Amino acid sequence: IRRLIHFDPAEDLAMPLNTQNKRRSITEIERRWILTLAETHHAGLWVRMMLYCGLRPGEIIALQWRDIDFKKKLVKITKAKESGKNDIKEPKTEAGNRNVPIPDILLADLKLKKGDPFQPVFTQLTNDRPHTEASFYCAWGNFIREMNIANGAKVYRNQIKISVVAPDLSPYCLRHTFCTDLEAAGVPINVAKYLMGHSDISVTANIYTHTTDKVIAAAAEKMNSAANGDGANIGATSNEDKETTA
Repeated sequence: IRRLIHFDPAEDLAMPLNTQNKRRSITEIERRWILTLAETHHAGLWVRMMLYCGLRPGEIIALQWRDIDFKKKLVKITKAKESGKNDIKEPKTEAGNRNVPIPDILLADLKLKKGDPFQPVFTQLTNDRPHTEASFYCAWGNFIREMNIANGAKVYRNQIKISVVAPDLSPYCLRHTFCTDLEAAGVPINVAKYLMGHSDISVTANIYTHTTDKVIAAAAEKMNSAANGDGANIGATSNEDKETTA
């Protein structure tokens, strides 16, 4: 600005393109595989919580028993582990603070595991300590491995040689699926935005545009119901008109 350097040495440099990992919803086959393994795997409970409540990995790691309201059937998200660090902080945006309903099918299993208020809900298998980012993804890696083996992957010398699990299946796919499940259930997008903890509704809308066959079928059913209802009214009016005409 003061012209101490007459020319900007970075003027002709181009910023590299940012490649963002694509996230998707899980398929029905993947859902079946995941839920079957989750019944017995040590990471199964938090895997199901990501699927049924849409929590982020950092929110799963930071969750304590005091954050679960068993009477109101809610999980209160007020903090998260910062990515790349071990610090537990408040969510990056105010939208991250939210209360998410817990389905009964998940609530029952949480009650069986319930601990002291300030204890972490999910801990490492070997030492019962709070998860780190590394241990969290290590547990996910083991979950994927066991799912591979359970569903016919080719194994040689204890190594997966031919995988049957898609390589892009990540924990965020579970969160993504939670959002598309909200859409399939007819939850308004502004409510989905709150439950997902999005600060910008356009982020939620990008997921909502991934229309599934179930959503289309549900829309068709609603349209048919509306049409049949209108048709019945029109039919009644037409009969009256016919009687009047007669």
